[in-house]
Amino acid sequence: MLHAIKRLAEYTQPPFLVDNIQLTFDLNPEFTLVHSQLTLRQNPALPPDPLSELRLDGRQLELIALTLNGQPLGPEAYILDSESLTLPHPPKILTLEITTRIKPHENTALEGVYQVNGGYCSQCEAEGFRKITYYPDRPDILARFTTTLIADHTQFPILLSNGNCIQTGSLANNRHFVTWEDPFPKPSYLFALVAGDLARIQDRFQTQSGRLVQLELFVEHENIDKGQFALDSLKQAMRWDEERFGREYDLDIYMIVAIQDFNMGAMENKGLNIFNSKYILANPKTATDSDYANIQSVVAHEYFHNWTGNRITCRDWFQLSLKEGLTVFRDQEFSGDFFSPALQRMKDVRQLRTQQFPEDAGPTAHPVQPDAYMEINNFYTSTVYNKGAELVRMMQTVLGYPGFRRGMDLYFTRHDGQAVTVDDLIRCMEEATSTDLKQFRLWYSQSGTPTLTIEWLYNSAQQTFELTIAQSCPPTPDQPSKKPFHIPVAVGLLAQDGSSIPLTLAESTLAYPSAPAELPPHTRLLQLRQEKETFYFKNIKEPPIPSILRHFSAPVKLQTPLTDDERIFLWKHDPDPFNRWEAGQELSTQIILQLALAFQKEPPRTLNADFIHAFGKTLQDPTLDLSLRVQTLTLPSEKFLLSRMDPADPLAIHQARQFVQKTLSEHLQQELMQTFLACSPSPGPFAFTPQQTGRRGLRHLCLELLLISKKDPIRKLALEQFYQANNMTDQLGALVPMVHTGCVEKEAMLATFFDLWHFDPLVMDKWFAIQATTPDPNCLQQVQKLYHHPNFNLRNPNKVYALIGAFCSNNPLCFHDPSGEGYLFLADQILLLNGLNPQVAARLLTNFGNWRKFEPIRKNLMQIQLEKIMHSHNLSRDVFEITKKCLDPAP
Repeated sequence: MLHAIKRLAEYTQPPFLVDNIQLTFDLNPEFTLVHSQLTLRQNPALPPDPLSELRLDGRQLELIALTLNGQPLGPEAYILDSESLTLPHPPKILTLEITTRIKPHENTALEGVYQVNGGYCSQCEAEGFRKITYYPDRPDILARFTTTLIADHTQFPILLSNGNCIQTGSLANNRHFVTWEDPFPKPSYLFALVAGDLARIQDRFQTQSGRLVQLELFVEHENIDKGQFALDSLKQAMRWDEERFGREYDLDIYMIVAIQDFNMGAMENKGLNIFNSKYILANPKTATDSDYANIQSVVAHEYFHNWTGNRITCRDWFQLSLKEGLTVFRDQEFSGDFFSPALQRMKDVRQLRTQQFPEDAGPTAHPVQPDAYMEINNFYTSTVYNKGAELVRMMQTVLGYPGFRRGMDLYFTRHDGQAVTVDDLIRCMEEATSTDLKQFRLWYSQSGTPTLTIEWLYNSAQQTFELTIAQSCPPTPDQPSKKPFHIPVAVGLLAQDGSSIPLTLAESTLAYPSAPAELPPHTRLLQLRQEKETFYFKNIKEPPIPSILRHFSAPVKLQTPLTDDERIFLWKHDPDPFNRWEAGQELSTQIILQLALAFQKEPPRTLNADFIHAFGKTLQDPTLDLSLRVQTLTLPSEKFLLSRMDPADPLAIHQARQFVQKTLSEHLQQELMQTFLACSPSPGPFAFTPQQTGRRGLRHLCLELLLISKKDPIRKLALEQFYQANNMTDQLGALVPMVHTGCVEKEAMLATFFDLWHFDPLVMDKWFAIQATTPDPNCLQQVQKLYHHPNFNLRNPNKVYALIGAFCSNNPLCFHDPSGEGYLFLADQILLLNGLNPQVAARLLTNFGNWRKFEPIRKNLMQIQLEKIMHSHNLSRDVFEITKKCLDPAP
């Protein structure tokens, strides 16, 4: 099987540009006719070439007609294959008219135009437009789109596309048409259409310049009561982007459509965002606090793309993080401003460590700006999104917010309406601040997670503190050696009484730029550029406790000589909220990992008493925000802990973490019960506010620990909460721990939950996921039973992720059962989905990504399944590429 590799170094400008494209879609039950008219010209930036050919991308299309400048072309005038339509020697300026036939009802890959719930929807990023018509389907070709949709008026009263509506009308046989015009040139991946019978929720937003923008949200009729929160989030994002980045919306209308069958979370198509319904639909009875937070974040993310992605887009797909990493950073900042910057930072870093760090350490490791790919869909990764966001954040840290804002303003002004590169963004930052970021660029081109090894020495005679930082980065499959990174390291020093020590660098320290003024007091930004550097602080009157990498100033791993007692001290006293949380997390991680090693020999009997005491004090600390308490007291997940253990032993990790939970529950019964009761539901209606979400989160954390005992009074409290809950957060807060601890009432509760919500697809996803993540020896059998449940559908990505994905990704104990049955189940599902939806199949495949980290038995069983997949027939590029990388020799 041969699949072409695309390389960044081989980028060339397009020989032809498209100025305008007029599209007409005639939607019919058995097929759709697509008529396109393209106005093209040779690229003036290239030398004239009379022999230049015009190659149009096209896949799974039936060509019906083709004309050049009004003249029909026969088969002898063009070259047609499964991937393209080529005109050998076209004129310098030309008009092409192309008619293709597509079959949306057969499109299970959900890419291009496909049918969903009796309607039509499109998804064109990254290369879906070539499944609609023949076109130079690359992001550096920007054209003005005019789109006409024709369909049955009764069945499809709503016909939507990008831009502004310029014409509507009725046709014979109860058909009608709507024409949309997008005044802004855009790449083909931002094209969108929707046709169906949908309910409309309307609102308005007044921009800072006084313009009124019509806001419209389209949902299925039964979901009309679940859309207002998304619209409110949109208005918050629009106002925030005006105030924080000076960006105003540019069209007269902004539309969002919620779709049940969608591969991604959402898509930022210009003026017509298409969303997976899970990131739009919410009311208190069906959506949890986490759902509300995700909706707020994703709605903001797609809106922010209007400038970082749409108005300024990517020159090529190697620049994907230019729009995604930058926009993730923007939505993180937005969410942090809404709740708490510290809370948001904890959530973001937890996600980074759980998803991206293992990716960096596995066979599919790649730089934020990859240098080669076979299938671009495989590069919509945590590295591109989350690590990419960290790189933007580091630039803000290094330059300071005022300098960063000047760089962003220059970027928006200089590159509006262009398709650009990561280098263009960095160059704007350099010019706006007179800063050399040449070494910083290595973060974009080098893969892997750097490790900082910290050493320190206190000199009491000279009252100096010597801090030595060494950096290293292990080899990755694509890069055996790394150059030193430019790493900003924010540090503080604490006195023995917990107070912060003023920091002054000694003259002998390398003279790098000083920390930006907006850093918190007594925090110093050290800029590490060499493999190893030493920084000297003077006037330190007593041995300090260092607080390193405050606010997680760089996406690195940290090795320090901190003792458990020093971590407990930082957990209690560090004024930096992130590092206070970090001290507790690292302490928990080290304790559980040590216990896991002990469980491999003999079950331990004790747990660090100081850890128990610190946990209890934090639980009832009135000075700590409720939501911050929840984050601080949430133990590291088994998935994260496995990434820190080599060789990884899922059973030992599960036993050790369970032992810690059980011991905390036994020793802190009184404190947990007091806190649980103190966080009883607030009177009045449900609200998604920091205070209410904090109360619910802390209450449910206490209940989870209390239920470990399975005592009758505790189970009674959980049952009361489950049956009396007026919101989904409280209902699941009781149901999940009752099921996961194996309480006798769990089957009745699951049955009740199903009876209440069997008609709601998104709530049913929660029902599937709860059962798929139960740490029970018979979990796989239950998953296989649910696989045949009437509410499960292998063609719906949400259902696949809720059942199969949840089991394989979030239930390591059962997925990694030494029998290998979990691996066999996953491999079989990947092969089925390979023919239905290759993108979903490839994402599931990442659960085999770090197979070499496991002990020999599990490692061998996973390798067998990977080789079975590799030797299967008709593998998609998506699945082939990841499987090959998994099986390639390790570096």
